[in-house]
Amino acid sequence: MSSMRAAVVAGPNRKISIETIARPRPGRGEVLLKVEGCGACHTDLHVLEGKYAFPYPCVLGHEVAGRVVELGEGVETTEVGARVVASFVMPCGRCDSCGRGEDNLCEKFFAMNRGRGHLYDDTSRLARDSGQELAMFSAAGLAEYSVVPCHAVFPVPDELDLRAASIVGCSVLTAYGAARYGARLLAGQTVAVVAVGGVGLSLVQMARAFGASQIIAVDVRADKLDMARRLGATDTVDSTETDCAATVRRLTNGRGVDAAFEALGQPRTFEQAFMMTADGGVTVLVGVGIGDAAASIPLGYLLRHQIKIVGSYGGRPRTDMPVVLRMAARGQLDLDAIISGYRPLTDVQTVYHRLADGEVAGRVVLIP
Repeated sequence: MSSMRAAVVAGPNRKISIETIARPRPGRGEVLLKVEGCGACHTDLHVLEGKYAFPYPCVLGHEVAGRVVELGEGVETTEVGARVVASFVMPCGRCDSCGRGEDNLCEKFFAMNRGRGHLYDDTSRLARDSGQELAMFSAAGLAEYSVVPCHAVFPVPDELDLRAASIVGCSVLTAYGAARYGARLLAGQTVAVVAVGGVGLSLVQMARAFGASQIIAVDVRADKLDMARRLGATDTVDSTETDCAATVRRLTNGRGVDAAFEALGQPRTFEQAFMMTADGGVTVLVGVGIGDAAASIPLGYLLRHQIKIVGSYGGRPRTDMPVVLRMAARGQLDLDAIISGYRPLTDVQTVYHRLADGEVAGRVVLIP
């Protein structure tokens, strides 16, 4: 049996090890990808730090792009050699949520993959030579090969670099879902993006593509704010130097913004986003919160100002991934501008250390 290298996480706050394990085989309705690129995301970091409940040992990586090298039984939606990107939510296509078109809420995905690190026959495709199972976080893309359900892979247009397209699977798809379904953003509206990391920068670009008239980026790091301005932010706010909610209101003539996106998942930044939202506007939670973290919202203010609070868990893969990929191919989204670097898989530990320390502007893509 042929082998591959994979980045294995033995437990919370443990060093990531590059191990040689058996190359997986796709089951019915699945495809095997030769991974070309995998984005390093904060949600992976939460698992690494033990802040996101997930079984160990495991292989992380949920922003995956690659080439199809093997088809499982019954797959007719793609072919060997196809350039594809995988969505971080891997819809089963059969549960009630998928049937309603809300496949970002796929029940099987959350029960089997996020709950147990398995695919839809309730087993993992990965194991150590000892036979010990390795849980799969989404497609487990921090490896040379990855098994993905066929409903979760989408053809990458020839105009796009395949490695860069990896970030569409989470960062960009998440931003699209937040803009379209969370905020129901309309041309001419005003927007604030609180925390402009990988997802936040995608939100800045998405707001521009949706025709927002004013896009205010809020963060603690000057390099991230500079990147946000290059990607379309009309204004930037350094939240270490000012009351950012008051500053956003001043920038909008006292009104606040029609849509405030919080892209970090922290109580304090969510409270800030809420307080910069205009009367009748919407505060959209996009960042993944940790455990039972809770924000404090003044109920009287919420009532009086009729602000909507919406949670957004990405776009709907089967309908939205093709749309987002076309947007990128047409130049409406600049994937390269979000990516701050490409690093070999052997640098995975350093990349996540830098991410934890807030030193990564944009997205780093790891190359097996």
